[in-house]
Amino acid sequence: MGRYRPPRSRGSAYITPAGEQALRAELHRLWKEERPVVTNAVHEAAKNGDRSENGDYIYGKRRLREIDSRVRFLRKRLEELTVVSEPPADTSRIYFGARVEVEDGAGEIHQWQLVGPDEFDLSQGQISVDAPAARALIGKRCDDEAIVPAPGGDTCYVIVSIDYPGS
Repeated sequence: MGRYRPPRSRGSAYITPAGEQALRAELHRLWKEERPVVTNAVHEAAKNGDRSENGDYIYGKRRLREIDSRVRFLRKRLEELTVVSEPPADTSRIYFGARVEVEDGAGEIHQWQLVGPDEFDLSQGQISVDAPAARALIGKRCDDEAIVPAPGGDTCYVIVSIDYPGS
């Protein structure tokens, strides 16, 4: 019996222009640069005879499967994504793409940008629009409070500022 993996829930189908460009660059790199190199390495390793104990061949085939899987995912995902390049009509509220500055109960300031699930990077201050913190912020205005549910207890944030890149 194989390993059953329940289907992953799809994230929001929104992405920023920079996120789309990064996914397209990854797709190009995998398909046009990395895959031909790995294919050639597998071809050369296959010439060495017994493939059952040929580490280069086994690793190369595994890497090809990983690359092909990621390429399939990227192609399908890029088809279904909607690029959001314009700010919303009401820039006084928090929506997708907003850069927000919030203050927590301890007086600490956090800066986040709400981006798509395919491009979030906490080290860059980018959180997925599907994250609990982002869901709590959507639709709020400056000076509103947002209660973010967390395992250790709810956290209250006060929205300090809202900005949309490029507006």
